[in-house]
Amino acid sequence: MRRIRMAFAASLGLVISGPVVAQSSEATIRIVLPYPAGGVGDTAARMIAESMRAKLNRTVIIENKPGAAGRLGVQSVKDAPSDGSVLLFTPIAPMALFPHVYDNLAYDPARDFQPVSQVGTYDLAMAVGANVPAKNLKELVDWLKAHPDQAAYGTPAAGSLPHFFAVLFARHAGLELRHVVYKGNPQAVSDLIGGHLPMFFTSTQDLVEAHKGGRVRVLATSGRARSAVLPDVPTFTESGYGIRGEGWYGLYAPVKTPAEVVAQLNRAVVEAVRHEEFSKRLTPLGVQPTGTSAQEFSKIQKADSELWGPVIRASGFKPE
Repeated sequence: MRRIRMAFAASLGLVISGPVVAQSSEATIRIVLPYPAGGVGDTAARMIAESMRAKLNRTVIIENKPGAAGRLGVQSVKDAPSDGSVLLFTPIAPMALFPHVYDNLAYDPARDFQPVSQVGTYDLAMAVGANVPAKNLKELVDWLKAHPDQAAYGTPAAGSLPHFFAVLFARHAGLELRHVVYKGNPQAVSDLIGGHLPMFFTSTQDLVEAHKGGRVRVLATSGRARSAVLPDVPTFTESGYGIRGEGWYGLYAPVKTPAEVVAQLNRAVVEAVRHEEFSKRLTPLGVQPTGTSAQEFSKIQKADSELWGPVIRASGFKPE
């Protein structure tokens, strides 16, 4: 593992010799990921940490802190010292969706955190099983209206971005859809393939293999442009439904972190994210690297919160 890490760091041009973790008298930087290890977010967080170690000459570690759908990890960073030693790496949901989902959220994304940089974006996709005759979104909508008993969709979790994007699609298509909640993707994809579930909404990357193997059909993706991993599939906008829904990963610091510290962290992250090696590793996983300024990321978070708030309220969803 140490050799692998050294090889990766060397490929980024981050180290010339010596160990990957540079020694420093400054405190270790702890990046909290509020979800379990494994998965795309975990991979991206560890790539960021690997680069920051060399660029900042400090030890940088990832701490997976799952619980309460990510809320426990987020709150732990809110209460951490505001000196740049504890950061938060998170997807969109805890920062732009949860304020509209939970009545008594123990943190306020705008008041308690300082955006550092958006790291990358990812699309969502909607797929149908082989037993559904529709080959495009218009055919699907017509078929669902003619067969309302089939108007059911699955998502990998209630209160997730795929859940609310499905609500957004139903509103624009004039459909009444029933939500079937799964715990993750495997069982849902299996039910989709087996003809037990008509539609499934999830991250695009999670449907690539089944789509390319002909076991399901992805009819549309949710980004501004076509997905790099499914370039043959049109977007919802191209298909006549003017909706989009991008997820993202980003880095935050506690709100009182000094501006000069945030600026230093931002430079380290942006240099890492915009390196060719990041694109080579993340694009096949369905993530488009970005690397924004702190100000740009703040605007993105605010815009997405304003986009999803009405959708979440219209869904009537309340967590158990």
